[in-house]
This record gives sequence, structure tokens and C-alpha cells, in this order.
Amino acid sequence: MFKFLLLLSLILALISIPLAWLFGASGAGIALVLFWWVLALCFRLKNSLAPYSFPILILGVVTLAMFFPKPFLEVGGFTLTGLINPLIQVIMFGMGATLSWKDFAAVVKSPKSVVVGICLQFTIMPMVGFGLAKLSGLAPEVAAGIILVGCSPSGTASNVMAFLARANVALSVTLTSIITLMAPFITPILMKFLAGQFIEIDLLKMMWDIVKIILLPVGAGLAINHFLKKKSMGLDAVLPVVSMAGIAMIILVITAAGRDSLLPMGPILLGLVLAHNILGYGLGYGCAKVLGFQEQDARTLAIEVGMQNAGLASGLANILGKITTLGLAPAVFGPMQNITGSMLAAFWGRKK
Repeated sequence: MFKFLLLLSLILALISIPLAWLFGASGAGIALVLFWWVLALCFRLKNSLAPYSFPILILGVVTLAMFFPKPFLEVGGFTLTGLINPLIQVIMFGMGATLSWKDFAAVVKSPKSVVVGICLQFTIMPMVGFGLAKLSGLAPEVAAGIILVGCSPSGTASNVMAFLARANVALSVTLTSIITLMAPFITPILMKFLAGQFIEIDLLKMMWDIVKIILLPVGAGLAINHFLKKKSMGLDAVLPVVSMAGIAMIILVITAAGRDSLLPMGPILLGLVLAHNILGYGLGYGCAKVLGFQEQDARTLAIEVGMQNAGLASGLANILGKITTLGLAPAVFGPMQNITGSMLAAFWGRKK
């Protein structure tokens, strides 16, 4: 089955060229979407390649939105961007429901790692994002999206990558949880200070918006996990699938909404986002090594710093009514970090 699906994916990629000639972009689009999705299923069947299946699936989602955006803009008069924030809240609830107070044990076991990780998270990515935004030459609202990604907390995907990279998973979960809970207060301040010259930032409103998107659903998830542990065991199997489906839907809607703006600046924005992501990994790892951390913790800090909660950044852009400008960088960063994170984790996973 693996060989059959691999061959089928290659055939789909090859026939996209004659289909483009015969039927235009729509013909090529269908073939390319199927190529990514068949390849994702193919990778899913092999343990060594399985970590790459979700990023490849997301590439298929992005391709679908770029070639066929209209069905994902509006349904029955309802604008689908209205789903972004509820989906983020579901994902954050899922994060809270899988956490327990034991997940914060790394604070006691390794306080230095936690403090350094928090400091690196809220300095490296915001400052790198600010520098790239200033150098980009992009429209102010689009450039501010790069800063918004940098000022966001790390995402739950970093915990999976830490596991695959044979890093310190307990430290990764602790950092993600604490940084996420700090985000309602730190992210707006950073945005006001760094992005205020690009767009207008209402500090208190942004704080309240992030509280609604993050703190309330995470708190609800924690409460359910704490008080209804035995009854909520089934959620452990369901919530990861729901979260992945939510991430895919968010990326689909945002890419479709910003497609016309993304096309002319795609290569430039792609390069800037890739640089932002890789510099996060590199500087996070380098700082950890300079400060004397062991390899396992250094890998953890690199992944935590380099991977951001692009979904939250997209939600904030949507609340501000700037999903087609401010939301472009988060829309590109989300799929990008899944690909680079999987590659980095696979590389480290093979090493002791």
C-alpha cells in the first residue's frame, strides 16, 4: 500500500502539468491537492515518515485554498472567518484538558531552564520579527503581522516536536503552558511597543481579547481535567484529532481570505517568515548552549522559541478586522513551522 500510494502521488504531481495546459489552473489545482493528500496518507503508513504526514496534509489544505478560495470565504451568507476564534478556543480548551498540575513540575525541578525559556521566548522572536518587518518594505499592516507572530506564545505543536527530537518534553510542556498563560499580559505590551508604529494597538482591548481566546478556554479545560478526570478520559483520544482538524480549518479559511493579497507578495513573505522561524531555532539553541544548558534542554529551548502559536496571531488579526493583511504572516508561519519543525525534530531524533 505504501508503494502504491507513493506511486499514485508521483503520478498526480506529473499529470498536473498537462492538466494545467488542458483545463487551466483548476485542473492543476485538483491534481496538486490530491498529490499532497495522497502523499500524507502514504507517509502515515510508515513510522519513520509519520511525523511529516500532518505538515504535508496542511500543504494540501493551503494548495486547496490558493486554487479554490471562493467556497471557503462564505457559506449561506455566513463569513467563514467568523469560525477562526471559536476554533482557537476549542484548541486551547483541548490544551487545558490534557494538562494537569504535574505538567508544571519542571518549574521546581529546573527553574533556571523555565526562566531562561520564558525570557528567550519574549525577546528573540519579537525582536527578530521587528527587525524583519522594518527591513521588509511591505505594507505596514502586513509587516506588523510578522511582529504579531513573534509576540505570540509558543504553540502546542512544539510539545510534539520536542518528543520527536528527543528533547525535554516535560520542560517543553511547562514552558508552553506558562508562556501561554502569560500571553494575555505580555503579548499586547510587546505589540504596543514594537508594532505601534505600524498599526494602532488598543492595549487593554487586546489583553481582554487574548484572555477570552486563551485563559478562559484553557482554564475550563484544566478544571474539567482536574475535577472530572475519570469521566473525561475519552477526551484524550478525541481532542488531538479535533485540534488538528481545527488547525487545518483555520489555515484553510485564512489562506482563502488572504489569497488575493498573498499572491503578489508570496515569495517575499515566504522568505521573511522562513528566516523568522529558522532564526528562532538557531538563536534559541545558541543562547541555551552559551548559557551552559545540556543538549536535551538546548533542543527544547530552540523548538519552544522557534515555534509560535500562529493560530492565536490569526485570531487577533481577525478580531482587529485585518485578517487579509495582518493575518497573512501568521497564515504562512503556521504551515511553515510544521514543516521545518518536523525536519528539525527528525534530524535531532536520529542523534543521541
